[in-house]
Amino acid sequence: MKKYLLILSACLAASAVSAAPSKAAVRYRAPEHCSDTANLVWRACGLEVADSYVLSIAYCGNLDDSAERRACVEEASTARSEGTQTCAAQHEARDQICDEMGESRYDPDFAPANFESDFGNLVNTNRYFPLGIGNRWEYAGSSEKVQLEVLNRTKLIEGVNCLVVRDQVFKNGQLAEDTDDWFAQGKDGSVWYCGEEVKDYESFATDRPPTPELVTIDGSFKAGRDGARPGIIFQGNPTVGMLYREEFSLANAEDVSRVVSTTYRRGTVPALDRGVPAALMNLLCRGDCVVLDAFTAQSPGVVERKFFAPGIGFIFQINLSTAETVQLVRCNFDSRCANLPQL
Repeated sequence: MKKYLLILSACLAASAVSAAPSKAAVRYRAPEHCSDTANLVWRACGLEVADSYVLSIAYCGNLDDSAERRACVEEASTARSEGTQTCAAQHEARDQICDEMGESRYDPDFAPANFESDFGNLVNTNRYFPLGIGNRWEYAGSSEKVQLEVLNRTKLIEGVNCLVVRDQVFKNGQLAEDTDDWFAQGKDGSVWYCGEEVKDYESFATDRPPTPELVTIDGSFKAGRDGARPGIIFQGNPTVGMLYREEFSLANAEDVSRVVSTTYRRGTVPALDRGVPAALMNLLCRGDCVVLDAFTAQSPGVVERKFFAPGIGFIFQINLSTAETVQLVRCNFDSRCANLPQL
């Protein structure tokens, strides 16, 4: 018996050696940090959907009326199904971004030495994103008005001095969003997005008076907090095809931009003229406007095309799916704004 066990042990050892691949046969699997991140966010999304469903069922259980309870449960089940589908669509969108941007970790060099600190005396400003203190822009859309102002305030983020820009959205004359954006001016001309403090409001007609009520701060993030990292809101030297992250706060703020054109002039590329106001473009774009396509994995399939004019910055946006637009109607720092077409 002992001899048999020795022979069996030897056979198993030989089999293991022959079955083990040689070092030359082992295939190296390149790290897939971006895809791994996408998979983990997908898993977190599913858990959030499950949590929301369980909480909804808990609320349903407190309804006395049986018909209301059944309707509540059905609504919760529908929301769970739709949420699961959304998670899958977002995962696919993140995977597509990884395919284009590569599998490297997203950990940009955000060293204070790379940024300017005196916003009153900037050395290398970005003419497509001018951060002049006191600069104001006003935009009008089909259902809202937007006001931007560069404040004389700064915020230190990760050791980098960031300028505060107030961004307010009004719907039907009522404040709907009040946001402080934090931007840093790179010495190379790039403008970095370091975070935002978002406050969304809703007005209710039944209130007397209908005062805007704070309903959420979703979308807020700050570089260095809860894993969030800064992005670039506008490149110092944009080139056609360039794809980059504007912000990186997983499942919260994940905007990405692609450079479509750096020489836009109305009439040269018909595809870029669709839905674009001729008077505005003829006034501000002389073959030197930059066009970006902005999108986020959080809203798969939604693309917002943005136009930027030198010396002024953002001038127009069109949602390529809904055709909704936002257009510059006023600014206080460039003489061309006196002749802007009005909606």
